[in-house]
Amino acid sequence: MDVDLAITHLVKQFGTFLAVDDVSFEVPKGSFFSILGPSGCGKTTLLRMIAGFETQTSGTIAISGRDMQGVAPNKRPVNLVFQHLALFPMMDVAGNIAFGLKRRGLSSAEIRRRTDEILERVDLPGFGGKRVQQLSGGQRQRVAIARCLVLEPTVLLLDEPLGALDLKLREQMKVELKKLQAKIGTTFVYITHDQSEALVMSDRVAVMNKGRFEQVGTPRELYSDPCTPFVAGFVGDTNRWLGEVRGLDGDVAEIRTTEGFVFRSRFRPGMTSGQQAMLFLRPEAMRIEPAPAPGLNRFPVTVKAVLFDGANSRLLTITASGHELLVALPQNRSFDHIVPGAVIDIGWHPQSGIAFEHRGDEA
Repeated sequence: MDVDLAITHLVKQFGTFLAVDDVSFEVPKGSFFSILGPSGCGKTTLLRMIAGFETQTSGTIAISGRDMQGVAPNKRPVNLVFQHLALFPMMDVAGNIAFGLKRRGLSSAEIRRRTDEILERVDLPGFGGKRVQQLSGGQRQRVAIARCLVLEPTVLLLDEPLGALDLKLREQMKVELKKLQAKIGTTFVYITHDQSEALVMSDRVAVMNKGRFEQVGTPRELYSDPCTPFVAGFVGDTNRWLGEVRGLDGDVAEIRTTEGFVFRSRFRPGMTSGQQAMLFLRPEAMRIEPAPAPGLNRFPVTVKAVLFDGANSRLLTITASGHELLVALPQNRSFDHIVPGAVIDIGWHPQSGIAFEHRGDEA
């Protein structure tokens, strides 16, 4: 496997504050790699070290096998797309894209050839003479990316580039960015706090928290098989119960929740009887009025509200003790009888939940 970016034991310390704490990962050539985490987790600092704008305290950054220690930002085979794009309003589209090429001293003919070529590749043929102000938000986004790609970086770094867009355009651009990266084949390293962006676009995702990587995996692995409570709670919507492990049976733990339910659930290795546990369950894992089945966890809830959102409609429900739960509504059945105030049964399979030891500091 060819690797475009290799990070080994990277540390960045500001005084006594550890912003990036012993991070290691590799990004294969031609892949879309995202770093997902909340504000302040260290992801922007990590990206700035890769770009050369910050110097690591220790550890190594290698691009295409070459150590970047001491290499100036403008000499690194990377380029950076910022959230606010930083396009030049006094220049047309072609001028914006050609800016870096002119600084490199290329001939006018070569600049024109490469500008026209990259406009074709980002699906903006014939847009070279347009002003930036004439473009839609999505088109400006593509111009900013084209301006970086025309310099032929080994790795394109993207610092939350969709953050300034409205919701509808952001949803559209997630798909556009994924298609663009697949078409061009340049390695993308993308940072975001938006889980949906990371899951939709990425080949692999690193979930970052307090300067460290909690888990690196495919979007499906992070969603279906989280390795830590933070990943389970941060990636996707989830319901939670606090409880105590009453016993273990193979790969299933019996957990008595603080409100008195006894549930059976799969669990992460290392759990023992008597421990405090945090149980996570996705809204779509819960079945409404399920048929009786061996081993099925089952309990009643009262419907507080029906949250209609087309394909993603859900119920907001509450248990007798006041525990609120989100339950996904399947789209292949009619639930007209389920209205606020209705009491319904909920069931879920033990393999649908996942339990972790609870240490009291999970997100």
